[in-house]
Amino acid sequence: MDSVEEMGPVDYLVIEFPGNRMTGEAFPLLVDLVDRRIIRIIDLAFVRKETDSSVVALELQDLGDETDLTVFEGASARVLDQSDLDEAANALEPGNSAAVLIYENLWAAPLAGALRRSGAQLVASGRIPVQALLAALDATEETVPPGGSAAA
Repeated sequence: MDSVEEMGPVDYLVIEFPGNRMTGEAFPLLVDLVDRRIIRIIDLAFVRKETDSSVVALELQDLGDETDLTVFEGASARVLDQSDLDEAANALEPGNSAAVLIYENLWAAPLAGALRRSGAQLVASGRIPVQALLAALDATEETVPPGGSAAA
């Protein structure tokens, strides 16, 4: 792995699959992001929250034959441990499974490296849910008269 000075921001996702139903439709898109060097997968794990709320780590072969996930074999750096999976499962409804993904944003690595070299530090980070952004945009549109601008 690169030195911390050269790495891009690292994010994680917990993606819930209701009823343990993984269609695999999104997995080729994830592979495409890796192939185009937009992201690098640091760790990928799968977990299931049982109906009694116990948590089970899943292996790729446990996920069934509906989806070919062999491309992800060896993608894990084993950064995630059972306590991480237990924490991720807190976000799940009982009876559902999830993919837990840790990835580096390679697209941002050059910018992040330049900022670090100049002494800058990331002091806050976050995500704006798409629904919140759309609601804010809708609210803005409602306050703008037709043909007018928001700044009066």
